[in-house]
Amino acid sequence: IDYSKLQHPGPELATAAEAGKVLVNSEKDPKLEVATFAGESQDRNGKEGANVDILSHGRFSSPTAGCFWGAQLLFDRLKGVSYTAVGYTQGPEQFPNYNQVCSGGTGHTEGVIVYYDPKQCSYKNLLDAFFGFINPMTVNGQGNDFGRQYRTGVYFHTPQQEDVAKAKFQELQSKYPRIATELKAAEPFWPAEAYHQKYLEKGGRFGSAQSAQKGCTDKIRCYG
Repeated sequence: IDYSKLQHPGPELATAAEAGKVLVNSEKDPKLEVATFAGESQDRNGKEGANVDILSHGRFSSPTAGCFWGAQLLFDRLKGVSYTAVGYTQGPEQFPNYNQVCSGGTGHTEGVIVYYDPKQCSYKNLLDAFFGFINPMTVNGQGNDFGRQYRTGVYFHTPQQEDVAKAKFQELQSKYPRIATELKAAEPFWPAEAYHQKYLEKGGRFGSAQSAQKGCTDKIRCYG
C-alpha cells in the first residue's frame, strides 16, 4: 500500500503504525481526539443494514465493525467527526493488506478510526452510535462476514475512553445475555488501500453512492 497517496489521516496513521505508536490526538490538528472500533451493520433480526439516527460530535476513536465500509459511513455522518479512515488493527503483523486480512492470514480485524472534536461530540456519543449499528452478541462476525478478522471491538486510546467504554459495556450486559464485542486497548492502526476509503460514499459495489452528509439517517447498505 502506498500510504503517501492516501488522503488525511492515512499518511499520519501509517507513520504512527510503522513506529509502533497509537495516536491519542491528531498530529495535524491536536484538538481532535482518536477512537477505534470494529463492526458491521446488523439489526437485531440479523438483517444487514441498520437505521442509525444518533448524532455525535468529534475526537479520535477507532471502531472495528466487520465490514468496515458501513462503519465508516456511520461515523462520517455524525456531527463533530472530522475525519475517518478504514484499516487493519489489533494484529501483530506490519504492513497488512486487504487480501492478507480478509483471508484470515493475520491477527488483525477490519476497523475504523475516528478523529472527533470532544467539544462537539463525546466519546459516549460514538459508543452509542456504534452499538446502535452492530449486534454485540455475534461471535467473530457480523452480517454476511465471519471469521476473527470480522470480530467486533471497541479499542480505547486513553484511560478516560476506557472508563466510559467499561460503563457502556456494563449497561449492555443488562440488556443482552452475552457480549461478544471486544474491549481492549488500541494497537497501531494500519490504513487500508485507497479504494476502500469512503467506499460506500463513492458508490460501493453497485455504483449507488450513499450520503455522508452530517445528520443523514438513510439506511446504510453495507456492500453498496
